[in-house]
Amino acid sequence: MAKYPFQQKIVTFGGGTGHFSLLRGLVELNQPELISAVVGTWDSGGSSGRLRTELGVLPPGDIRQCLLALMEDPKQRQVAQKLFDDRLANIEGPLKGHSLGNLIAARLEHIYKGADRGVEAERLLFRIRSRVLPVSISELNLMAKLEGGEELDGETNIDLRGEKENYDKKKKITRVYFETNADPNPEVLQVITDAEKIVFSMGDLYTSVLPHLLVAGIKEAIEGSKAKVILVLNLMTKIGETDNFKASDYLKSFSYYLGGKNRIDVMVANSNGLDSEILKVYKKDKQQPVAVDEAECRKISPGIKIVQKPLAVYHIREHLFRHDPQKLAGTILEVE
Repeated sequence: MAKYPFQQKIVTFGGGTGHFSLLRGLVELNQPELISAVVGTWDSGGSSGRLRTELGVLPPGDIRQCLLALMEDPKQRQVAQKLFDDRLANIEGPLKGHSLGNLIAARLEHIYKGADRGVEAERLLFRIRSRVLPVSISELNLMAKLEGGEELDGETNIDLRGEKENYDKKKKITRVYFETNADPNPEVLQVITDAEKIVFSMGDLYTSVLPHLLVAGIKEAIEGSKAKVILVLNLMTKIGETDNFKASDYLKSFSYYLGGKNRIDVMVANSNGLDSEILKVYKKDKQQPVAVDEAECRKISPGIKIVQKPLAVYHIREHLFRHDPQKLAGTILEVE
């Protein structure tokens, strides 16, 4: 136990690259057995979406990313990433274009007769000490309702709406919901009960993060937990989901999906600026930094603790503004 500076029972919710970065930092600083990554199961695009339709399995893409992030040996992770991300491009037939990592997950789900058992088998296979838990083992289809009444069907259609030629930013998302009842994974309810800290990762608000709270029993378990609840604020807005959002808009959204409860104890925000030339590039992509409007945040949640630190780094070659995994994890683990 002495190898790691922190031994905290941590539960994370999220998806995509944001969740990956958070977990990468946590597994380096916190006892791995005490980390539980909760993963969404409503992805409808790419290889995950095809496998979901063709084989009737839960979409494995985000699960695969979490497993990769939680591999402790950098060399193991490097080899696994090459293997998992291989798209079988040099073969013909129905497997062409599929991620090999997704196929492994789908096969284990079939062999062990259940998504939760398949994920556990994959965790054991790759000797990952942290836990990766699907938030639900129900087949879920995410829907969104826009101002004016229009409905969007499927996670991919919601996620990519900002890229369409007819996109109208005035038609904001008013709510997201599932077509059918979403039954919780009982193990997720248990880790929430046992947690010391519950962390909502940065990520796409309406397609990666908030839908976890639509699963039956999740918001009630969070409300009843003694854990400190932490929200990691996104670095940039996203066209189609969070156009012109400030920190208070994120808090309002969480308050709504948590049943009006001011359950967010801590908001972690980045204080790094971007130079004007880089900001111009982002503005061309219709993105801007998420401003922290503290006064408005405190109107929504008077007791909230707002932690602002330089947590981000700009990768000039890839033109990516991202959280530094270790700095972010360190900040979360140091919060009291």
